Amino acid sequence: MTVAAAPTPLSVLSEEEELFRQTVREFAETEVGPYVHEMDEASQFRPELIAKFFELGLMGIEIPEQYGGAGGSIFLAMLAIEELARVDASAAIYVDVHNTLFNNALLRWGNDEQKARYFPRLTTELLGAFALSEPASGSDAFALECRATQQGDDWLLTGRKFWITSGAEAGLFIVFANIDQAKGYKGITAFLVEREFPGFAIGKREKKLGIRASSTVELILENCRVPAANVLGPVGQGYKISIETLNEGRIGIGAQMIGIAQGALDAATRYVKERKQFGKVLADFQGVQFQVAQMATDLEAARLMVYNAARLKDAGLPFSREAAMAKLFSSVTANRIAGQALELFGGYGYSREYPVEKFYRDAKIGVIYEGTSNMQLQTIAKMHLK
Repeated sequence: MTVAAAPTPLSVLSEEEELFRQTVREFAETEVGPYVHEMDEASQFRPELIAKFFELGLMGIEIPEQYGGAGGSIFLAMLAIEELARVDASAAIYVDVHNTLFNNALLRWGNDEQKARYFPRLTTELLGAFALSEPASGSDAFALECRATQQGDDWLLTGRKFWITSGAEAGLFIVFANIDQAKGYKGITAFLVEREFPGFAIGKREKKLGIRASSTVELILENCRVPAANVLGPVGQGYKISIETLNEGRIGIGAQMIGIAQGALDAATRYVKERKQFGKVLADFQGVQFQVAQMATDLEAARLMVYNAARLKDAGLPFSREAAMAKLFSSVTANRIAGQALELFGGYGYSREYPVEKFYRDAKIGVIYEGTSNMQLQTIAKMHLK
């Protein structure tokens, strides 16, 4: 009788993966950590840190080496996002959107000329952003009013985009517009829009509850002229591009959430070992011990779901359902852990002088962006019941 080898636990990393994790963790703690409070208070991310993301190779993890990237896996990208979010969710978002949304879409749908033109810059200095949402288009992502009209060899884009993450700093955008409203979602087309194109402008910057240092802006397009060479993928296939790109993006949100949860749990663990009440440190009370144990257990479950979705994607296996599950569970878990951590700090947790209130604020976006929890449930139900 042949006994099958025991499977490697998802949370066990290879030597290469562990080295990468430790490198990003050290960078996050030493280079980002000192500025987290300052950036949150100012609602402004330090531009030199974005430059360091590029220097460290974090902005081209999945891009092939021929274009200047690392030729790595989405799993490595998730480790980077998780470790950055453990220190600052805003830092993680810049790396996440650039890798899982922008680079991913261009890698899958761009032609050879587009990849050769943009990827060398996207790995060294050019930040990308993903522009799908509009004022009247949130969960109903395909109710787009932004229109595109062909004029000779160019397309003219007119409309507004809302909630565009990294938009204040990005130099290149994937913009979705409809070439024929009568066709509904079948008219949606993706365009590569450079910040300098005529008719393109950055609108107001949102003032947010959490992830305050990360920019979230409005885009204004008024007959923005885009060369036909900058159509991404087939005309009329924008809906497919956006759906498939967001599937990977959800794993990235999951990585953000487990990073936030880990940061909150780390802070709470340190605090309960130091804070004394009734002559004992809080960690000596069984009630506190049980709360911390439950937080650690929930976090491990969320991490395994995120890692599983990433491993499936890297293996070329179906992962859409698992990505939705990971995003759903990790975001709810991060909110619960951050809230519990805040309560363990007592009154200090409510003060901005301590880190947990920021983790609490940052976690909330996880149940909203890149598909609300209800939209994830809808996706999971459709796939489970088909």
